[in-house]
Amino acid sequence: MNPRRKSRLYLVLFVLAGIAIAAGLMLYALRQNIDLFYTPSEVIYGKNNDDSLKPEPGQRIRVGGMVVAGTVERDPQSLKVKFQLNDIGPAINVEYEGILPDLFREGQGIVAQGTLKDATTLVASEVLAKHDENYVPPELGEQMKKVHNPMGVSEKDLSSESERDKMMLEQKSQAEEKQ
Repeated sequence: MNPRRKSRLYLVLFVLAGIAIAAGLMLYALRQNIDLFYTPSEVIYGKNNDDSLKPEPGQRIRVGGMVVAGTVERDPQSLKVKFQLNDIGPAINVEYEGILPDLFREGQGIVAQGTLKDATTLVASEVLAKHDENYVPPELGEQMKKVHNPMGVSEKDLSSESERDKMMLEQKSQAEEKQ
């Protein structure tokens, strides 16, 4: 190998080694900022109900859910707060010391970031209150309530056949009778 090719090879190897070292240092630095997001059900049962995908105690995670009504306990001597967080399944306990966001209240959606103390307790270092991104002016909201049903699921909605299904079946049977 002639000296010119050898010097080019060393230069390319040096640049590749520098890129690899820089990428490794960046990933090492970002490792502390990577927190996986879980729901309370996923914390308890694991993602997709797989125990091998459960977060380990001591792991930094983010948990998002609704504050369970009646579970907020404030320490009168300090800023410590304990509450439960759930989604559609079981609840987990959250312990936090600090000033809570203004939008924090029972029944409100939040995201808590912290360290998992045990299988069902998160020691939060940060609590973020989620707000409704579907803003509707009050006047329009009142008019919509008159026309539409309020948000929520009623027993009628949970029945096996909806009104629309019944209408479609009636139309289909009428069409068959005509033939």
